[in-house]
Amino acid sequence: MKYPYSLPSLTYPYDSLEPYIDKMTMEIHHTKHHQAYINNLNSALEKYPEFHSIELEEILKNLNNLPEEIRTPVRNNGGGHLNHNLFWQIMTPENEIEEPQGELRKSIEKYFSSFENFKNIFSETALKHFGSGWAWLVIDKSRNLKIYSLPNQDNPLMYNDLPIMGLDVWEHAYYLKYQNRRQEYIQNWWNVINWKKIEEIYLEVINK
Repeated sequence: MKYPYSLPSLTYPYDSLEPYIDKMTMEIHHTKHHQAYINNLNSALEKYPEFHSIELEEILKNLNNLPEEIRTPVRNNGGGHLNHNLFWQIMTPENEIEEPQGELRKSIEKYFSSFENFKNIFSETALKHFGSGWAWLVIDKSRNLKIYSLPNQDNPLMYNDLPIMGLDVWEHAYYLKYQNRRQEYIQNWWNVINWKKIEEIYLEVINK
């Protein structure tokens, strides 16, 4: 992804993740919140053509290379764009596979002993994150799988890790349907995960 950034189209209708994520939340989340990150990111970089030909992932890995006056806006809005771009891809209304398979499954069992234990740790990490942010499954610098949460729109690339799967726990992701019931939102989110796509991402990242 390079400047100027644009809103990616979803591969499924806004109402197709119901009853787990409602149509209005999806539409507002995609067309308002995500679009706002893109608008602000483009605005921050508009007068800095030296960064227009650089992939967003590289910009976020090297935030200290940015002029100080745009570092925070690019961090927040670039992270917001990249995070949501991944988020839309790893959900699907056609959840044919309820659990990961193949190499991703083997890796999850290696590092977390079982899928059920992985699911519990990831859910608990998302639930206990204070304030706005994301829960992440990443491959770290030692090629190990890890789960942690990050604040706001920070992306694991900013910490030299490679994101595989992320769950948005900002209130705008769930409040219309779930209000303060974050735990219910997290539990239901497992019903719309696109494990095929996450395995694709995992294999792409692990083979770099």
